[in-house]
Amino acid sequence: MARLFGTDGVRGRANGDITAELAVELSVGAAHVLGTLGAFNGSRPRAIVARDPRPSGDFLSAAVCAGLASAGVDVEDAGLLPTPGLAFLVQSTGADLGVMISASHNPHPDNGIKFFARGGTKLPDEVEDAIEARLGEEWERPQGTDVGTITPYEGAIEAYVQHLVGTLDRSLEGLTVVADCANGAASVTGPLALSRAGATVHVIGDRSDGGLINDGVGSTHLGPLQDAVRAHGADIGVAFDGDADRCLAVDANGDIIDGDQIMGILALDLKERGRLHEDTLVVTVMSNLGLKLAMREHGIHLGQTGVGDRYVLEEMNLGGFSIGGEQSGHVIIAEHATTGDGELTALHLLQRMAETGRTSRELADVMTRLPQALINVKNVDKAKATIDRGVADAIDAAEQELGETGRVLLRPSGTEPVVRVMVEAPSDETASTIAERLATVVRDRVGL
Repeated sequence: MARLFGTDGVRGRANGDITAELAVELSVGAAHVLGTLGAFNGSRPRAIVARDPRPSGDFLSAAVCAGLASAGVDVEDAGLLPTPGLAFLVQSTGADLGVMISASHNPHPDNGIKFFARGGTKLPDEVEDAIEARLGEEWERPQGTDVGTITPYEGAIEAYVQHLVGTLDRSLEGLTVVADCANGAASVTGPLALSRAGATVHVIGDRSDGGLINDGVGSTHLGPLQDAVRAHGADIGVAFDGDADRCLAVDANGDIIDGDQIMGILALDLKERGRLHEDTLVVTVMSNLGLKLAMREHGIHLGQTGVGDRYVLEEMNLGGFSIGGEQSGHVIIAEHATTGDGELTALHLLQRMAETGRTSRELADVMTRLPQALINVKNVDKAKATIDRGVADAIDAAEQELGETGRVLLRPSGTEPVVRVMVEAPSDETASTIAERLATVVRDRVGL
């Protein structure tokens, strides 16, 4: 049986894969497992629940609240709020756990359930597995005054916006920004935080009725933002996803500034401030080699993890590192957040512009992206691909050919019989040629 939890909670089609019944059971399981692990310290447990605006969020949020309360947890419902806003509230108020109802950048028919432990951190795999193992088990239900309460969390948006603006060292006055809120959870908090910080803000994608979340807008659809930046003559555009835990940007000409470039900009900022611990930036294996080469020139080391911001965070916590993230725009600034925070990222990117007087393009040019070729090799034995000697030899040969001017990544898909072959090289032609050659070897050696 496939594992219920993915790399970022439980996610699927709402009222199909993700039902009210499942939401109740997961919440009860989380209450029991975290209680067993001592997270509640013998006191009356308290949880905060929030959601993004997709239509299924209402009934799933109600189910989560009901499940937690039935297990004796006092619940505060924060309503519509970005995922990093929930994580902040859990951390800042000392709540025992948090639950976010969101499917992030997925289309509106999908939804998901993400759990946060005390301190506002995502749960490790073993705790998620323990929750999953408790589904459907018999348990002793509290009664009378032992059941939990459900009350609104008053002032959640204001508390989060104040936190965001309070992380800045200077005003953003003089900068004009277009914010694309993906018709999602950032529709209120994003523009409010940017304007309070002093920027002139134009907003698109700020419908929060839920049916249009991520629909042709946001960090996965940058076209409307590019058009709006050029139309308004803005200095920069920033795009969030549905739950605002990621941020991508476009410069004044509408050219994309991706997560690697944003991380490079912010890592240099921290280094200049003397706040980049051990001069290290933590990224995943999918980050462009150009970032590594650029950071090396500035005396910054790159730590690498598997794909997923939770693995980036684990590595950051182990080493006490200051910043990390993914090419997709999940950026974690450890001094101010326990998870990826798109609005926080946008504010600090604009602050770097204000402090240096440089344009977003000038800052982004700190790194040169190496051309990349990606081929999905279908109908192959994924397990064999990672251990086959012939495949390994072909990868070794390609890596020797590229030297430090490129790299090769072979990664089995987590959900389908596909092996992804990615090659970065000094030219598009070289990247494509080597990628095709490796894909042929994979097909010949481990094809089904």
